[in-house]
Amino acid sequence: MFTDDLLKGKRILITGGGTGIGRAMAERFLQLGAIVFICGRRAEVVQKTAQELSASTGGTIEGFPCDVRYPEDVEPLIEQLWAKGPLDVLVNNAAGNFLARTEELSPHAFDAVISIVLKGTINMTLACGRRWLATKRPGVVLNIATTYADTGSAFVVPSAVAKAGVVALMRSLAVEWGGRGIRFVAIAPGAIRTEGAFSRLLPTPELEKALLDHNPLHRFGTLEEIANLGAFLISDQAGYINGEMVYMDGGEMLAGSSSFSMIGRRLPDSAWQMMNPKRTKTE
Repeated sequence: MFTDDLLKGKRILITGGGTGIGRAMAERFLQLGAIVFICGRRAEVVQKTAQELSASTGGTIEGFPCDVRYPEDVEPLIEQLWAKGPLDVLVNNAAGNFLARTEELSPHAFDAVISIVLKGTINMTLACGRRWLATKRPGVVLNIATTYADTGSAFVVPSAVAKAGVVALMRSLAVEWGGRGIRFVAIAPGAIRTEGAFSRLLPTPELEKALLDHNPLHRFGTLEEIANLGAFLISDQAGYINGEMVYMDGGEMLAGSSSFSMIGRRLPDSAWQMMNPKRTKTE
């Protein structure tokens, strides 16, 4: 199925596309013939990624600075992209998360995560959706959710709240806009080793081992695996999948609670103090 022209000519925007899952998807989509745009808060990161992926794949990719939390950032970017041609696919990947005891979080800590994950997804989805609807063009929205979006999770509560909202938005609009040509899908990844985020959530070898022991496959997922799943879901091959969230976690959730719930209950006070001495002030 993964022929070189699977995504040929599709214009795709990936938020948080400079690193991690976003970068991996950008690379895979380029290999499959897409025209890719990536955005993120750090201009130097997305522009460097665009240059590197253009050189390595020979594909067409551009990077743009954009803070998805703010409509005044989102609208000009989408207008700029649409001026050159409408998008075909939006990937809502931008996110923020950290491991913390909920009673120690400041209001700003909640706002930081909810603004990026939920408000950012709403801003981007509406900016693209309104344009697709106005011109009666089809479109696809892929949301990167999480395994605990449906169940909740201790110790990552702002993320759980935000991701639950993202999934509710996806399922709601799949019904409301599906008949008008806009399809919605989501991926719920388990633990995937990525730069930055992974080390913040699992900062010690002991926590990594606990997570691996909890997972039925006893391994982490790979960026290649999630990029391939994303490519399938946004392709025409998946045209009858709408409003669905696909778990890609090695069976983690079937084995019990969220890994973060399990890990957090095992941590002593000394570990929390070491991990989060400034969390309520800086997030």
